[in-house]
Amino acid sequence: MSRRDTAEQLSPAQGLTITQPDELVRAIAPGTSGGGRWVSLLVLCTGFLMIVLDATIVNVALPSIQADLAFTQANLAWVINAYLIAFGGLLLLAGRLGDLIGRKTLFLSGLVAFTAASVLCGMANSQEMLIVARFIQGIGGAMTAAVVLGMIVTMFPDPAEQAKALGIYGFVATAGASLGLLLAGVLVQAVTWHWIFLVNLPIGIVTVIAAWKILDSDKGIGFGAGADVLGAALITFALMLGVFTIVQTAEHPWTTPRSITLSATTIALFAAFVWRESTARTPLLPLSIFRSRNVSGSNAAQILMVAAMYGMFFVATLFLQRVVGYGPLQIGLAFLPSTAVMGLLSLFASAPIIGRFGPRTVVLASMVFMTAGLALFARAPIDTTFVVDILPPMLLLGIGAGVGFPALMALAMSDATPENAGLASGLANTTGQVGGALGVSVLAALATAHTAVLSADGVEEILALTGGYHLAIGVAAVAMAAAAGMAALILKKPAGVSTVAAVVAH
Repeated sequence: MSRRDTAEQLSPAQGLTITQPDELVRAIAPGTSGGGRWVSLLVLCTGFLMIVLDATIVNVALPSIQADLAFTQANLAWVINAYLIAFGGLLLLAGRLGDLIGRKTLFLSGLVAFTAASVLCGMANSQEMLIVARFIQGIGGAMTAAVVLGMIVTMFPDPAEQAKALGIYGFVATAGASLGLLLAGVLVQAVTWHWIFLVNLPIGIVTVIAAWKILDSDKGIGFGAGADVLGAALITFALMLGVFTIVQTAEHPWTTPRSITLSATTIALFAAFVWRESTARTPLLPLSIFRSRNVSGSNAAQILMVAAMYGMFFVATLFLQRVVGYGPLQIGLAFLPSTAVMGLLSLFASAPIIGRFGPRTVVLASMVFMTAGLALFARAPIDTTFVVDILPPMLLLGIGAGVGFPALMALAMSDATPENAGLASGLANTTGQVGGALGVSVLAALATAHTAVLSADGVEEILALTGGYHLAIGVAAVAMAAAAGMAALILKKPAGVSTVAAVVAH
């Protein structure tokens, strides 16, 4: 199939005749053609890099933050959860706002907010100040990340170029994770943990300037096309309360009156949102988007997949520090094989592999690799050796995530049009962040509770800690296996897979 035929088949603009990929690009994003699109991609990925960098850099620094600000193990999770509540709660709204007011405007605003909040995090000298600053950082992160995928898929409508662009996006996500792990270890060991946040300042300033000058301006479709203020309020409160309900279960289990009340309120808010979207003239989230099995399936599977990965890295950091005795730099180096393999596969292998076998097959295979890696890491003994007990599971996790993440994102965005790309992007990011909050809170609570039970039975402290961490990581493996089963049942081969394969092959 020729590129001309490919562009005609995949054009999502109804009533618009387009015969070349560049014509479609100009119609969707004027001025974003040729090499300029790749420069714009670099700017977008740099902004996204800060978000990824922040996530991993904080994980490695958690023991140092805990010691310096006197966090308990249960409260320590709030350093991550305060960010996730704001991030996960606002992503869907932010994605839609990008469609309405312009994605460049929202991207720039998010970068400024995220950078300013990073400085506040770096200056924090109390638990309260750090948690509040992390919440503000989550708001800026949501505004920035919600529109990145939407901007990428509209800039690169050609399936081969889109696959490469998503591969680069995936590479940045994992390369940022690798950089964050190493940078955290170096900064915490050489200076203080405060610098893990302050490092965002120069990156943020440069990215804001570059984005202002390079990214094409887009006016958006306007508030008259679908502001849906009531729907926005309902889903934002529902998501934020839902994430809060999840993350507070370490202190207030699900069976307590507090958690039952919060859960019931969250369900009521979600039900009201669904009712609103089914009756609104211009809904925030058209429910028709879930008619696509790939959109529904990829987002549902992503919740479990990210829960397993986020939760594992949180628990594994504490295991390596408190049981194995690793310092910050050693923890960063221990995770490096996983994130390095993720990055290399995302950049160099994900596009041709997805083109050859199709995203559904790649997602299923990747989840098998990740399940095996988690199950293997759940057996790591107290006298852990890197080559025998840490390296093999890290490589399996890296291989699985390196090709699985881009494939899952391709499925989540497979039915996106220029008009709802921001919404689809925000939805994909929202389910990922909800999954992250779920994984961190549930696995941390399981580890703490099981450790307490073992300690009460007279088990030695280090053995009790190990037992708690093993249980948590084992549950992560079960969640990943469940994600694989869900993906196998729901996901289907998208219509454009054969086209992608044909174009990539050439």
